[in-house]
Amino acid sequence: MIISRTPFRISFLGGGTDYPIYYEENGGAVLSTTINKYCYIVCRYLPPFFEYKYRIRYTKREETKTIAEIQHPSVRECLQFVGLDKGVEIQHNADLPAMSGLGSSSAFTVGLLNALYALKGRMTTKRQLALDAIHVEQERIGENVGSQDQTITAFGGFNKIEFGGPQKITVYPIIMEQSKLDALQSHLMLFFTGFPRSASDIAAEQIRATPRKKKELDAMKGLVDESLNILNGGTDDLLDFAGLLHETWKIKRTLTPNITNSFIDEVYETAIKAGALGGKLLGAGGGGFMLFFAEPDRQRSVREKLGKLLYVPFRFQNLGSQIIYYAPEEDY
Repeated sequence: MIISRTPFRISFLGGGTDYPIYYEENGGAVLSTTINKYCYIVCRYLPPFFEYKYRIRYTKREETKTIAEIQHPSVRECLQFVGLDKGVEIQHNADLPAMSGLGSSSAFTVGLLNALYALKGRMTTKRQLALDAIHVEQERIGENVGSQDQTITAFGGFNKIEFGGPQKITVYPIIMEQSKLDALQSHLMLFFTGFPRSASDIAAEQIRATPRKKKELDAMKGLVDESLNILNGGTDDLLDFAGLLHETWKIKRTLTPNITNSFIDEVYETAIKAGALGGKLLGAGGGGFMLFFAEPDRQRSVREKLGKLLYVPFRFQNLGSQIIYYAPEEDY
């Protein structure tokens, strides 16, 4: 039996520049971190005593005789890509809901690939795991996704990630003193606004709009390097980080009409009036999680004003996707 644990992520800046339609011509960059909320995949060879060969449990339960019959696109394509010739049982559990802007679908794909490789007795690098997940989601499934979620959840940590060129992905860990990293975390607040409509549908609109939004995406990419100057400065400079979140949210909401709505705009304005200095909606848009930057002495006010929303405490984490349980099974 294998159990993989893969973290969810928060994308601060540069989201949208990680779509191939943009970065293959212009180069992309994001600033992201993984957090201590996880996707778990339990995987084992299925004993040969059943009429079916594959048993998959997520929000649904599937029992099929062939891989082609599997409805879950990531499970189906990962099994075909890895090339297992035995029956498999797969179970998914997660700390946070899917389709909520924290990279959950890519965390699932990365974690599943990691578990399937381990089931075959194979180790892979974080880089190859990320590239394989990108291939599965973009090429085999045909999802409207970028390349940052697979990369950050595979690598883990607080990173600047660049996209494009021969390497396709290049990961630069953010170097900060622990006291400053703790200070940054202490200013961040995460709230769940509710479920959006399909993130893939919203992303598809953004992809179609990309050729017309180069100026906006260039500006969003430029904010990533501005953030590095802030993170390399003194602790007092951290307040300027909130301004970058606010600026990227102003730009992001202009990319397509469906990124925001009246409810999300009201949540944002309420948080700002309560003392937040900046923030943004995470993920493709339409709902899900919102991140706010607020000084610790104003956070109680923000929580009170957003009292109808679920507040989710979190911490940064550094490990990326891991195999946390490995017990090879006897062959039948």
